[in-house]
Amino acid sequence: MNKIYFQGTFGAYSHLAALSISPKAEILPCKTFDECFLKASKDPNSKIIIPESNRITGNIGIEYLIFEYRLNIYSEYFQKVEHNLLGIPGTKISDIRDVYSHGQALSQCSKFIKSNNLVEHVRADTAGSAEMISKDKDNKKAAIASSLSAKTYGLEIIKKNIENENGNLTRFLIMGKNISQPEFGKKKYITSFLFKLKSKPAALYQSLGGFAINGVNLTKLQSYPEKNSFDSFFFLCDLDGHIEDQKVQKSLEELGLHCQDFHVLGVFEADKQREK
Repeated sequence: MNKIYFQGTFGAYSHLAALSISPKAEILPCKTFDECFLKASKDPNSKIIIPESNRITGNIGIEYLIFEYRLNIYSEYFQKVEHNLLGIPGTKISDIRDVYSHGQALSQCSKFIKSNNLVEHVRADTAGSAEMISKDKDNKKAAIASSLSAKTYGLEIIKKNIENENGNLTRFLIMGKNISQPEFGKKKYITSFLFKLKSKPAALYQSLGGFAINGVNLTKLQSYPEKNSFDSFFFLCDLDGHIEDQKVQKSLEELGLHCQDFHVLGVFEADKQREK
């Protein structure tokens, strides 16, 4: 049976995403993102599911681990995020004083929190907050988490869908040690890679010229300082297309001339959600 590691505790959005992708897999929690990456790098038969960015609150901050471990990306998955207010069964909204969750979940539900005069408490993750509420058995406390968390920890959904905006999505990456990519066909693909430029003036401007000339669309380009450095940056990049497409190959060859480090992270089918 395949193993899938996720960060957090059972009931987390990562757990929900893993169940959606691979319900028959053995789904195992890790305390930290670092632990997920480490386990997958040691066990080639396992995969990890990692939240990479959120449509509303942006990057989740795992780029340094992508750079360090260089695991292969097999696919992307967009999980609809529906935040719920969870409490001890029988709790009313008027009972609640304190609300616990991950920082991003709290910010994504800020309007509801303000309108109900709740005091925010940032915790490491959403499901862990739900677990804490179930143990404390205090109806003045509530958690913001998934409906799976409510089921997992025997909590009541006091109010559903309390997020500021509907249509909130988190993009997850499914990654692992073994290299695997789909054959080049008629589907929509994404090629994901990282690079570090040689230190020279206008290096980034020059390196991106090949994409413009060959008509290749970059959907993501983000810079990150290397560990312990503010003058050395690496870039994470996604482009529309398969690495075996000639236009993509020419663009990457042009980019390679300007790089001191270049690594393809994966080629995978674009999630259907991108077309919506």
